[in-house]
Amino acid sequence: MSARFNKEQLMAVTHKEGPAMVLAGPGSGKTLVITYRVKWLIKECGIDPSHILVITFTRAAADEMKRRFSRFDGLSDAPVTFGTFHSVFFMILRYAYRFTGANIIREDTRRRFIKEMTDGLDLELEDENDFISGLLGEISRVKGEMIEPSLYHSSNCADELFLKIYQGYENKLRENRLLDFDDMLVFSYELLKEREDIREMWQKRFRYILIDEFQDINKVQYEIVKLLTDERRNLFIVGDDDQSIYRFRGARPEIMLGFEKDFPGTRKITLGINYRCSQEIVECAKRLISNNTKRFKKDLRAARGSKSPVVYRRLESVSEECGDIIQGIRFYQSKGISLEEMAVIFRTNTQPRLLVGRLMEYNIPFQMKDLLPNIFDHWIAKNIRAYLDMAAGNMERSTFLQVMNRPKRYIGRKMLEESRVDLARLKGQCFGKKWLYEKIDKLEMDLLLLGKMEPYEAIEYIRKGIGYEDYLAEYAQFRRMNPEDLSEILDQIQESARDYHTREEWYNYIEEYGEELKRQTEAGRHEEKEGVTLTTMHSSKGLEYEVVFVMDLNEGISPHKKAVKDADLEEERRLVYVALTRARTYLFLYSVKELFQKQARVSRYIKEIRCKENEFEPGCRVIHKKLGSGTVARVTEQKISIRFDGKKELKTFSLSYILDNDMLKKE
Repeated sequence: MSARFNKEQLMAVTHKEGPAMVLAGPGSGKTLVITYRVKWLIKECGIDPSHILVITFTRAAADEMKRRFSRFDGLSDAPVTFGTFHSVFFMILRYAYRFTGANIIREDTRRRFIKEMTDGLDLELEDENDFISGLLGEISRVKGEMIEPSLYHSSNCADELFLKIYQGYENKLRENRLLDFDDMLVFSYELLKEREDIREMWQKRFRYILIDEFQDINKVQYEIVKLLTDERRNLFIVGDDDQSIYRFRGARPEIMLGFEKDFPGTRKITLGINYRCSQEIVECAKRLISNNTKRFKKDLRAARGSKSPVVYRRLESVSEECGDIIQGIRFYQSKGISLEEMAVIFRTNTQPRLLVGRLMEYNIPFQMKDLLPNIFDHWIAKNIRAYLDMAAGNMERSTFLQVMNRPKRYIGRKMLEESRVDLARLKGQCFGKKWLYEKIDKLEMDLLLLGKMEPYEAIEYIRKGIGYEDYLAEYAQFRRMNPEDLSEILDQIQESARDYHTREEWYNYIEEYGEELKRQTEAGRHEEKEGVTLTTMHSSKGLEYEVVFVMDLNEGISPHKKAVKDADLEEERRLVYVALTRARTYLFLYSVKELFQKQARVSRYIKEIRCKENEFEPGCRVIHKKLGSGTVARVTEQKISIRFDGKKELKTFSLSYILDNDMLKKE
């Protein structure tokens, strides 16, 4: 067996009794260790397979673990329990309370319960679906972190309103004898804590507990695990505190950091050899993550050795960034690397809108790990289009109603008697109300002006001239939102219109973009996995690719503008760390100088990786680009310059890839 493992892996596989914590860095073989340890316990130690419990966080991970284990000779039918936290804890509840699948609430029913309550409270909501999603996320957090609901400070609405909705939702669940996924955890905790007989029964059943991705555990899950662990303390946890990226779901890396205090005598083993990434990528990732203060220090090493320098590119705009990524994809495809071995990683799922358009333009197939929201379905986009439609002559009552009081004009619905709105007739109803007449008169003039503008200019006028941004600021205050979040959506909508001269051209683009997103959604349902992967940093975890492009490493995006506290900034750093370590050989990092017509600062994480202009670390390369004749790129560490050779088509190449293509002339 020893020939199959390195020293640290063998130590982990052959650990038998007592608590153990395995710190498994990226690409270090943690799944291998878990499955072989289960085999070793059964084959070498004579442990009854039915006494072994392996817990993962996703059904896919549990199925993969079980599939690998079933390949071992003589163990395909071994009754080891592989499952997620929810499936294992529901098994406990099913035994105690005779629950069945019919007792688990469906997602659409959860949303219906909340909607019924918000409708009854007569709330004025522009984004009801987002509001409901936010409330359900907060309810989950309250349960998972074991917070007293009356002490919880909501980020979606007034605290009193949240408490009322929370209590109403809980009453609905109990009245219908339903439980949600978080109730599975809460009820299991209460059951095991209060019923010693049931607790001892399950402790005897599961004498050896192994937990994968332990860094993602939340408070209630951890409390249940401690209750399931008997005096033998045979708890074997595997994870990487540097990859804890689900704080918004309740995951707490500090639980893993405090594990040795909760379980004295814990054996700590570090799997420090990375079998996935090149030496250059591992070194960059180490430099970055070493800036986190609350972590286990690890000596990470690359088994594959040196391959290709990490390339950092700072470009003028997102448009130029997307063009560069497209050229990179085409270049590596020409070198025989399949599209499925390439990924573009970004911080949030709103970032790749322009890139999706470019991929469509170049007929490059792509797959999305996340459901990318169609920004043109957002209520703000619908408001903008309503203004443009009205300016083009569409004065249908339904269109007018969308924006008649955005900003406030104090126009009442009762004033709109016809199916089409006539502003002249509307002004005629303003007897004795000069202020209302003036507001409607200004709207009429605004629409005349909008009708003469191109889409980008028109949106700017709607924002500033009409006062739509003031309306958004008022709405954000009501919803306890950051007004910048709404302004950012408006920025993206406006930016999408930049290249179109007429409303019709822009609308055609919006329709094509929406159709492509629908096609991608359908492809995801049918497991059609072809093309370049587009994924958020969160969804990239656990995946690996030969070529990775990381977009928009700028302040406000990565780290996200909402990250203010030290704990948040450390999590943002972990997200970038995860993104870097998805690449096996080729890694490209990007930042832009301008976002939405505003100057954009380079992310602090780029500086920590030490990809700075004129300041280099081994394996880090910065490209300086100048358009036109003469020297267009310079690699300081190698004293190499690139010059155009007169071939017009050469200008379309991205300089990073010219470097890899050996199209260089040494000075």
